[in-house]
Amino acid sequence: MYQWRKFEFFEEKYGGKFKVPDEITGEIKCCSSGRGKVSIGCDDGNVSILDRGFKFNYAFQAHSSSVLFLQQLKQRNYLLTIGQDEQISPQASAMCLKVFDLDKTQMEGTSTSTSVPDCVQILRIFTNQFPEAKITSFLVLEEAPPILLIAIGLDNGSIYCIKGDIARERITRFTLRVENASAGHAAITGLGFRNDGPDVLLFAATPSSISLFNLQYQPAKRQTLDQIGCNTKSVAMSDRSELIIGRPEAVYFYEDDGRGPCWAFEGEKRFLGWFRGYLLCVIADQRSTKNTFNIYDLKNKLIAHSATVNEVSHMLCEWGNIILIMADKSAICVGEKDMESKLDVLFKKNLYSVAINLVQTQQADAAATAEVLRKYGDHLYSKQEYDQAMAQYIHTIGHLEPSFVIQKFLDAQRIHNLTNYLENLHEKGLASKDHTTLLLNCYTKLKDVDKLNYFIKSEDGGEHKFDVETVIRVCRAANYHEHAMYVAKKAGRHELYLKILLEDLGRYDEALQYISSLDPSQAGVTVKEYGKILIEHKPRETILILLKLCTEDGKPAKKGTLSMLPSPVDFLNIFVHHPRSLMDFLEKYTDRVKDTPAQVEIHNTLLELYLSYDLAFPSMSQYSFNGDLGDKETISSGVTAVSKPSSNGKLSLSDDEKGRAIRREKGLRLLQSAWPSDQENPLYDVDLVIILCEMNAFREGLLFLYEKMKLYKEVIACYMQAHDHEGLIACCKRLGDSGKGGDPALWADVLKYFGELGEDCSREVREVLKYIERDDILPPIVVLQTLSQNPCLTLSVIKDYIARKLEQESKLIEEDRLAVEKYQEDTSAMRKEIEDLRTNARIFQLSKCSTCNFTLDLPAVHFMCMHSYHLRCLGDNEKECPECAPEYMSVLEMKRSLEQNSKDQDQFFQKVKNSKDGFSVIADYFGKGIISKTKPNEDSSSDSGF
Repeated sequence: MYQWRKFEFFEEKYGGKFKVPDEITGEIKCCSSGRGKVSIGCDDGNVSILDRGFKFNYAFQAHSSSVLFLQQLKQRNYLLTIGQDEQISPQASAMCLKVFDLDKTQMEGTSTSTSVPDCVQILRIFTNQFPEAKITSFLVLEEAPPILLIAIGLDNGSIYCIKGDIARERITRFTLRVENASAGHAAITGLGFRNDGPDVLLFAATPSSISLFNLQYQPAKRQTLDQIGCNTKSVAMSDRSELIIGRPEAVYFYEDDGRGPCWAFEGEKRFLGWFRGYLLCVIADQRSTKNTFNIYDLKNKLIAHSATVNEVSHMLCEWGNIILIMADKSAICVGEKDMESKLDVLFKKNLYSVAINLVQTQQADAAATAEVLRKYGDHLYSKQEYDQAMAQYIHTIGHLEPSFVIQKFLDAQRIHNLTNYLENLHEKGLASKDHTTLLLNCYTKLKDVDKLNYFIKSEDGGEHKFDVETVIRVCRAANYHEHAMYVAKKAGRHELYLKILLEDLGRYDEALQYISSLDPSQAGVTVKEYGKILIEHKPRETILILLKLCTEDGKPAKKGTLSMLPSPVDFLNIFVHHPRSLMDFLEKYTDRVKDTPAQVEIHNTLLELYLSYDLAFPSMSQYSFNGDLGDKETISSGVTAVSKPSSNGKLSLSDDEKGRAIRREKGLRLLQSAWPSDQENPLYDVDLVIILCEMNAFREGLLFLYEKMKLYKEVIACYMQAHDHEGLIACCKRLGDSGKGGDPALWADVLKYFGELGEDCSREVREVLKYIERDDILPPIVVLQTLSQNPCLTLSVIKDYIARKLEQESKLIEEDRLAVEKYQEDTSAMRKEIEDLRTNARIFQLSKCSTCNFTLDLPAVHFMCMHSYHLRCLGDNEKECPECAPEYMSVLEMKRSLEQNSKDQDQFFQKVKNSKDGFSVIADYFGKGIISKTKPNEDSSSDSGF
């Protein structure tokens, strides 16, 4: 930037005598501008409103203490301020946000000359949910009045946001956090809003980072754009919503995708601003206390204004001027000169290139731009720099009269320049018949006997002078197709070469041959672009080329290279009106390639074609409408429209029954083969295929899918919906067998179906009852209640079933009665034996030892189990009968195990849930003493001995 040229495109207004009005006595803390006013906030809580020319209008007390921030809205005459007021309570923060309506004023006190704007809202910024911190930045976005979005940056790295109708306090609050802000470098030094379509983005700058928040998401998405930041007042926003930050070494621009241009120039950036495409920068002078105020034209790389200023405290842009307020309350107002004045300065210095760039970047009207180019061309022509002069005259085409230029270059020695100008005149479509004749005369004077042919094919011809597309367009318009094809082929513009072959000449075989000669990547691009035309006229040959591209010259691709080849899915759009050809292509591809990354998409498309009733899949249906509502209604109602059969696979709404049956057979085979029994998931989208089967009434496919997914209830629902009773019962025989992993509950659903059928189905009910009785699926009372709903069934249907069930129940009752009597007898005998052991003496009459079988002599030991032993035959401290102890210990161990199992509640409830008769499980637990309350174990496990 030190090599940039300096110009004075700006000038000081009001003769340089400019200052803050004397009525403003406090220290200026903040400024804002808009709607033809300038607002100044001071440390005494006053806000002053200034008119054009920095003339004092009025002031009012906005806050009881200092006004820290303020912003003038653009769409409404509202002023938002942040400052300190009296603290109502120790818990409430003194920091307030106020909204003033500058259109509504009221007289203050007894003086009629003092007016105060109406304060429409006061908000406490900090609450219990939003802890108090030092405010470092403040910005307001007017989304759509009265909706405002306010961002308040704090020194702890947080941003408090308030959104809604502030005046009516219909607001929402939320917090954004710059997470990577390091300790001591977390203060929000700058904010900037950016509207990106429907998204609202918020830039946030700290001394150590630049972040971007997308406020359309809840919570807001955050991304870090850079790991460098900036200090306060070194932040601005460009007119293209770019964030501008100043660092000692450079000025950086940021967009929503990261850092953009960087303009390197040294010096501490005290202030940054943006004014009509200019970058404003106040740079501190390290060698003195003075500062330098520069205005940079970044597009033209020049300094539009430079001045030495004192210490700047604030910078504003209003009334079409740039206002600098100094620390000593003096001010400088700088305004841009008009375009004519700037151009006069440049013309005097013969800086025509700078002048051209200036008018182009400042979006001057085309006529003014052409006038600058003409002057530059005249200047070059006077210096006999004809080539450069012609380059400028060419840019004036459309604004400058062509005869003015042609008259200058009619000299035979400048024929090449004249030819160049006429060619450009033709390219822009502004040539008349006379201009065309003049161009042909130029070719003649250049001895171009075969005029256009020589111009096109010469080594230094049109390829260097003309845009290739323009040459081809002109040749095609003049029916010089061979010349256009020559240029396209020479320039490597394969798409244009094919465009001529297909659209102009209709040479489809030659086009296919040309595509085959291209490298695979380029061939794929051209097929995508012109595949629709090729499929229309040469479907078989086009499919062969596609197979060659997708299968490595027709051979099955190796596993490592398959992912590098184009996928058939990439070419589906060219078959949009030719589903038969698409089906043929995908079938041939799947025959050659068995494993491909796009296998799922290919199978989905094939199934969509196979199952379609009229060989049209939904994704293509939009192309079959001609905009008539009647067509859409015909399709959506499922009524097949009648149309003529289409040749070469073109989409047709009529399809013969034989072809439909063949396709559905293929579809069923594909459903089965793409879901092998050893795989959990199929090689197609199950949800999509189920929808297709439902839409096209393909019951066989639905039955297969539901059965594979173990949705047995849906399987029998298909049979019920079709009223296929024979198939329903056969299906339940297969899927309701619990021994083979089936679900016996299906028989209950089938019985319920027949019970609600409302017609005579006695034969089927008898068949169902046989299996319900065999597996004991339902109690008889449930069976009776279910079948009683069908008025067409008689009692004879279930007579035999009820009789058998009653007989079974009677037998069970009798067996239970006998078992109860037996248990009662055994219990009585045990009680008598226990009573006898407690009250009567036992006589031991054994004469032999139970261990050694020798004659029993003293000392001897007798156990209550009637076994006797020599004392010497017993082990040390043996207190239990050696013969009976193992059996007794096993009983104790079983009891201990049962007591331990009683603590496992999950096991108990699982057994109750899985059992057909849960009452029997509970009774078994009671019988084993697991559930009943037990006393602590007593040490009574041994029999007393003598």
